[in-house]
Amino acid sequence: MRKLIFTCAMFGALTGVALAESWSGTLLDANCLNRHNATRSCDARTRTMSFVLDDNGTRYRLDARSNDAAHSAMLSRADKASNPDATKAVPVQATITGHIRSNGKLRADTVAVR
Repeated sequence: MRKLIFTCAMFGALTGVALAESWSGTLLDANCLNRHNATRSCDARTRTMSFVLDDNGTRYRLDARSNDAAHSAMLSRADKASNPDATKAVPVQATITGHIRSNGKLRADTVAVR
């Protein structure tokens, strides 16, 4: 019986992973986009706290948890750079795996920045 419950639980967990989608694009500063309406460059920086993913012209806002994950990934990227000036390289390319919530925002399972 325990084996059956374990097997069912594993299938349920793997089903959730299988439903995840992946988006790749440029990370942008959502607050900058709101203020300037794309009249200037709004590339994400290490101080950015609210992100938008631009995937070939389609922009996806990130939910609060995903913003935290993207910010952590940006800081990790800055920490790993051997050249301090390299952390200012823009635009920041990212791949986000997750799903779109009912409010239209991305809910990220993973955020990887390059």
